[in-house]
This record gives sequence, C-alpha cells and structure tokens, in this order.
Amino acid sequence: MNLMHRLRAKVAKWPYALLSVMAAVAAFGLYTSMYAFRKAFAAGTFTGQQYLHIDYKVWLVIAQVVGYTFSKFYGIRFIAEVNSKNRARYILTLIGIAWLALLAFALVPAPYNIIFLFINGFPLGLIWGLVFGYLEGRRSTEFMAAVLSISLIFASGFVKTVGRTLLTVFHVNEYHMPFLTGAIFVLPLLLFVFCMELMPAPTAEDKQQRSERSPMNATERRQFLIRFLPGIILTIIIYVFLTIMRDVRDNFEVEIWADLGVKSNSIYTNIDSVISIIVLIAMSLLILVKKNLRAFSIIHLLIIGGCVLVGISTILFNLKLISPVSWMTMAGLGLYLGYVPYNAIFFERMIATFHYRSNVGFIMYVADSMGYLGSVSILLVKELGRPNISWGNFFKEGVMAVAVVGGICGLLSLIYFLQSAGGSRNSKLKSQNSKKSDPETDDLITSLT
Repeated sequence: MNLMHRLRAKVAKWPYALLSVMAAVAAFGLYTSMYAFRKAFAAGTFTGQQYLHIDYKVWLVIAQVVGYTFSKFYGIRFIAEVNSKNRARYILTLIGIAWLALLAFALVPAPYNIIFLFINGFPLGLIWGLVFGYLEGRRSTEFMAAVLSISLIFASGFVKTVGRTLLTVFHVNEYHMPFLTGAIFVLPLLLFVFCMELMPAPTAEDKQQRSERSPMNATERRQFLIRFLPGIILTIIIYVFLTIMRDVRDNFEVEIWADLGVKSNSIYTNIDSVISIIVLIAMSLLILVKKNLRAFSIIHLLIIGGCVLVGISTILFNLKLISPVSWMTMAGLGLYLGYVPYNAIFFERMIATFHYRSNVGFIMYVADSMGYLGSVSILLVKELGRPNISWGNFFKEGVMAVAVVGGICGLLSLIYFLQSAGGSRNSKLKSQNSKKSDPETDDLITSLT
C-alpha cells in the first residue's frame, strides 16, 4: 500500500495533460477488457435452438440484460455511496464473478446454463460507474470520458471480431468461446486497473471549475431528483429509446448484417472504428468550451443531431438511395452521438452548470436502470408479440422511433434546463442542497433512491 501511495505521489507531479492522457487510455482499455467478459457470447448465433418458442440466443440476451437491469437499480445506491478507496477491489471482484459465470455457462448444458448469463450480467452492470468515478469532476473530464465512451462502440465490434475468429479460425465451441475470450483479456485488465489506481484525487482547481464530487445519502439523492425532476424525466425517455436500440444493435448485429446480406468477420470492427473516431472528436472538442451552460447546451444539440441523423439515414435507406453499409454506419453514428453523451459528459456538465454537490454515478444509474428495463421489456414484446419479424426490420422500425421521440424530448430538455439555469443563476449552492422536498413528490421517487 505504501508503494502505491509513493507511485501515486510521483504521478501527481506529471503535467496535467499527460496525466489526463494516461487516465483516458487506461479507462478505455479497462472498459474494453470488461466487454470481453460481457459481450463475447453475442458473437455466436446458437442457431436451431428454441425453448418455449423463443430462440436460445434471445434467452441468453434476456437473461444477461435482466441481470444488468437489476444491477443498475442496485447501483443507484451502491455507486452513489461507494468509497474511492475500494474501486479497484470492487472492479476485479465483480469481473472475476462474471468470468466464473462464463465458465459455468460453458460446462452446464443448455438450457440450464441460461441462468449463468444472468449471473454474468449483474456484476458487470456496476463497472461503468466505478470506472467513471476515477474521471469525473476534473477539468479534462470531457476528453477522458470521451475516450472511455468510445469503448462502448469500439469494444463491441472488437470483442465480436475476437469471438468470431475463435469460432471460425480456431474452431472453438460456441459455449466455450465467451470464457476463452475473457481469458485473453485478463492480463490487460489487471494492467489497466493498476494504471487507474495511480490517478491522484481532483485538484483544487478541478473542484472550483467542476464542483466537488462526493458520496450521496438517501436524502441528498431525493433532493437531487426533486430539483431537476422535469429534465430528468425527459432525459430518461430519450435514454430509454437510445438504450433499447443500441442494445438491439449490440446483441443482434450479426443477425442484422445477415438480413442485409453482408457477411464478414471484420465488418463489426471496421464500422465501429469509424463511428468511434467521429464520436471521440465530437466529445473531446467540448473540453475547449469553458462555460458549463454553453457546453451543456451543445451536448443537447449533439443528442438532437444524432436522433435526426438516425431518421434521415433510415429514410434514405428505405428509398434505396444509400447502401446497407452506409445506412448502418450513419444509423450507428446517430445512435452513439445520442447515447454516448449520457454515459460521459451530459451529467458531468449538468452538475457543473448548477454547482450541485453530488456525483455522476447516481443519476447515471437512475437513467441506466430505466434504460435496461426498457431494453429487456422490448425483447420480450418482440419475441412474444412479433416473433416473425427479422432483427433487421425490427432495428429499422426502432431507430425511426428513436428519431422522432428522441428529437422532440431532446428539444424540450434543452428548453427546460436553459430556463432552470436562468431562474437559479443567482442561487447559492448551499440553498440548492438544503432545499426542502415536497412530501407528495418525495413519495413518488423514494423507490428510486
């Protein structure tokens, strides 16, 4: 422990820019490594298997998403209250549990191994909040969070490519492939966690510009929700739609590409790499915007623009004016331009704009819990209500809903927060955090805290 303190003290003397780059790369690598334990199974197709008239792979996806959803609800409290000293231990323990679940999935025959995808999903749902906790509340959070967030895009395609390579080149069994994919990333995971532990605490200047971040008790969490309730509701509506379609794309990308007549082991990484670079540039440039309200407004415009891009590209594809590859690239870019800000900088700049002492993890997990609840619900609706529709057509219809609902709610959210910021510009931080709650509203949101 003394050695870690000495190393952290030495790293703290590095130039701020170099420290930010190290943290960004380490966070990206850590979350990409985690994805190997989460999404490798999606590289398999598990064709020809059905249970209760539902495809076996759909059962696997549902089981994992249910576990992930429960994790997000649990994380509302867990992430809000977690002590920074325990982050590394929690990360390694949780991913270790998920890896053991993949081993059990390989050894236990179907359909009894479905339960292990649920066990796999629960611990992994807490990793994002733990990793982001290293980065939030800093002057360079936009840059670091942008690099971390592109792992959401890059890692999905990269892990599928690794998984498909194990299946097609090395002829690994579909059930063993997820565990072996995870094994490949164990050493990188340990290295990146060690690098994240070298991060020093935010400086006094960081706290002055971005507001101090601290654990939140139940009362503070309720007050936060009450203070921003209209905007949070609009945000959750957008985020639910984005999460559903992003999750469909993530879990059934192999099937969507097959519906489009495109079969290639490298298509996932190629498309997602292009999207990653564009999203990284867009997110990183926000570090140049010092005024928090202005940056918060620009983030809203990025989200609205992403929804519009999804709609326009889908219309052009339906009219046969663009190719399947162009449509999947543009639709994927639009989805992630809307989705990534909520996972990286939306709540970071929201807290900084209103100078509210809190932390990103809490409100992120409120949104995530609703998003993944919507995701598992729509999977059940699709399989039970419209089992004959292909994943390609289902994706096409879903992204049009994202375009309409996301665009409208994004505009309303922007209007609300601008008005709220104007009305509270002269309020003091102390009065915001001590604001009394309304009993009726309090009862409505107690279950979320």
